[in-house]
Amino acid sequence: MTLQTPASHSAKTDDAVWASIAQEEERQEVQLELIASENHASKEVMAAMGTALTNKYAEGYPGRRYYGGCEFVDEVEDLARNRARELFGSERANVQPHSGTQANMAAFMSMLDPGDKVLAMSLDHGGHLSHGHTKNFSGVFYDFHSYGVEPGTERLDMDKVREQALALRPKLVIAGASAYSRPIDFAAFASIAKEVDALFMVDMAHIAGLVAGGVHESPVPHADVVTLTTHKTLRGPRGGMILCPKERIVKINSALFPGGQGGPLMHVIAAKAIAFREAQQESFKRYAAEVVANASALADGLSDAGIRIVSGGTDNHVMLLDVGSVGLSGAAAEDALHRVNITCNKNLIPFDERPPMEASGIRLGTAAITTRGLDVTDMGHLAGWISEILRSPEDEATIKRVAGAVSELTTRRPIYA
Repeated sequence: MTLQTPASHSAKTDDAVWASIAQEEERQEVQLELIASENHASKEVMAAMGTALTNKYAEGYPGRRYYGGCEFVDEVEDLARNRARELFGSERANVQPHSGTQANMAAFMSMLDPGDKVLAMSLDHGGHLSHGHTKNFSGVFYDFHSYGVEPGTERLDMDKVREQALALRPKLVIAGASAYSRPIDFAAFASIAKEVDALFMVDMAHIAGLVAGGVHESPVPHADVVTLTTHKTLRGPRGGMILCPKERIVKINSALFPGGQGGPLMHVIAAKAIAFREAQQESFKRYAAEVVANASALADGLSDAGIRIVSGGTDNHVMLLDVGSVGLSGAAAEDALHRVNITCNKNLIPFDERPPMEASGIRLGTAAITTRGLDVTDMGHLAGWISEILRSPEDEATIKRVAGAVSELTTRRPIYA
């Protein structure tokens, strides 16, 4: 793959760096990417990040910058903001966060004082580090409390969440997860928040592309603030974003700059604008539907092969496999699949007895493999290969055969056809 960017037309003298970049491009091409938080951005999105916009400081916001010479980057940021608002039906958008965590930081700063109580999903049950982990800024500066899934169903019980909220009386209630495969009832969360006089925030980092594609309910009509990432299922550049009603945008903007960031990355904001335009097309709606269909087919195939799927299946792009059900740790399963060029990540499952770096599960997602054209028929083959490797992780004949089948598929379905 050769991107037509300024860098590709100039002399490349740093052989060590370019060699590593070439190896990473090759790795992505030959491996099936099942990490749920990753995707393959378009050539145009990637090209935007290699432009002269990377040279420009633009502290502040369009029309109110602290530097001169911002007339053209103002146009780019306005395009990104307006496209984001149209895509998600939000009154206002801030497209400057460098990541989802920094979007969350600004959101918290705009709504909370240090020490305020917050109710969010437990990391151990599928939540995110920035939702109160003790080593994260969120857990350091705010008083986080967690709700989780129920034993047996491994799903949220909104009556239990309500009971916790009534007992805690938090300042903020958060919905959203990084490893939860079932729909989130945003209306129910909003009702609970209102009942306890709390603000309501949704972190839709993982499902943003599914929301944009119309295959997952949108939290925007229900939440005071919505944060998200622009990669994952949205298939844009690595970055974050905040959506909110117009009455909240001033506090949001101030919390992000100067509160938590300096100069925005204008080359990334340009790439975000391109990704938002791509997500407005009918082809993206078809893509989002295919992501969900592929996830369902993969989960069904794995379940039929005797691999336990947490909560029994998936309704979005992600699933958790309980690899303890076949006698492996998550770390061992991740390594075994990597040997046949299937990439995933170890992950805690609800009520896990193993430590995080070992874990009892792996997390799989279908956003990236759907981008490269895999369909539900391929999911049947993929489920079989994964099952074979998890059941015979040391069998060299199985490893060789499955690796060959993966190689044939990746050759037939290149990322950038």
